[in-house]
Amino acid sequence: MSIIAIMLVLTVVASLDRSVFAALPALWPDPWFRATLADAYFAFLTFYAWIWYKEPGVGRRAAWLGLILCLGNFAMAGYLLLELRRLGPGDGVESLLLRRAPA
Repeated sequence: MSIIAIMLVLTVVASLDRSVFAALPALWPDPWFRATLADAYFAFLTFYAWIWYKEPGVGRRAAWLGLILCLGNFAMAGYLLLELRRLGPGDGVESLLLRRAPA
């Protein structure tokens, strides 16, 4: 939870300074900004591949994709916390990583 709190503080401080859209014209010409942005979104899509595998419905898959593309690590942390909360006593790591059996 401390990671989410730190991310939230950093995001609020940055947002109070200026919006992403206001910063974009100054940042876009920098090759390191573009590389970092691509790296982040490729990581989001890699994590989403696991969600696509885990989630049975198209609607849930689409919702999580939208959340991840808009909220990034906040949505990814939220998904993982929800999955961890679903684990029962004695469940192993395979229960976290693999699909749930249909009900």
